[in-house]
Amino acid sequence: MTDKSNGTGEKVENNGGGEKKKPTSAYRKLRRVFAQTPLRAPLVWLRHRGVTPADMFFAAYPKSGTTWARFVLYELLTGKSSGFKATNQQMPGIGLHAKAARVLPNGGRLIATHEYYRKDYNRAIYMVRDARDVLLSEYAFLKALDFYHEELAEFVPYFLFTCVSAYGPWHKNVTSWLESPIAGTDNMLLVRYEDLRRDPVPWFGRMAEFLGLNMDEEKIRIAVANNSIEAMRKKEDKEPVKASIRGRFVRDGKVRGWLSKLTPEQVRLIEEHAGATMTRLGYPLSAELAAEAGDPVLVGEASGTSVSV
Repeated sequence: MTDKSNGTGEKVENNGGGEKKKPTSAYRKLRRVFAQTPLRAPLVWLRHRGVTPADMFFAAYPKSGTTWARFVLYELLTGKSSGFKATNQQMPGIGLHAKAARVLPNGGRLIATHEYYRKDYNRAIYMVRDARDVLLSEYAFLKALDFYHEELAEFVPYFLFTCVSAYGPWHKNVTSWLESPIAGTDNMLLVRYEDLRRDPVPWFGRMAEFLGLNMDEEKIRIAVANNSIEAMRKKEDKEPVKASIRGRFVRDGKVRGWLSKLTPEQVRLIEEHAGATMTRLGYPLSAELAAEAGDPVLVGEASGTSVSV
């Protein structure tokens, strides 16, 4: 086995059958470092040029289940089968919206964003997910992309106190939306990932109505079925993304997966700093779950004992 440069200063493995792909590049790593500095602010402003009143936004902190939700909405809005390329091209993230398809009934675009709330966001679906599960998903994602190399114990404070993916700590980003001028009005639909997973058809129906669609329930059922975890993994196999090189971009989408992954100490740290926001969204803290289960201590596999709830 030999190594050779990929032109960015990085070494790429070669097993005689060609170069082995890497999940990221030196340029992307440098860009990520830049994105975690105040110098990013002008770039964020530039990315929001060209937004119009007809546009709507699908907003969420990263790893909150947005890929799945956007795939389903793509099918409802276009009547076409969703995929990574088609969805990201026609319903792209902010900054790539100039060529986005005008898929909304009013001629507007549905634009994805992970940013803090901005005045540009006049109408939005805002999706949230339990911070404890978001943390685990983000950790796996960054490890797969070769952006993070430490263990989970080190990642927990990193997630809580730094920019992580350039979008700030979870609780601060989410709070900016919960306290925005559109929160609690007809211009923002708040959706919890866990509710969407448990009862997808009525919740996608609400989103469709919010976007101005008069959608038949059977069509929603078909779109949901077309984008099950298994179906999305097949789509990922056909259209691999960067994170596919070291695992999967489409993970299992578990609800309360943190129960078996985080230690009590890690859970306490998360709840100490993000607990108020979690409670505000209706997510029970570990003490509440333990009380419901009649167990004074909530622990998981990460601490070497079994889950009690």
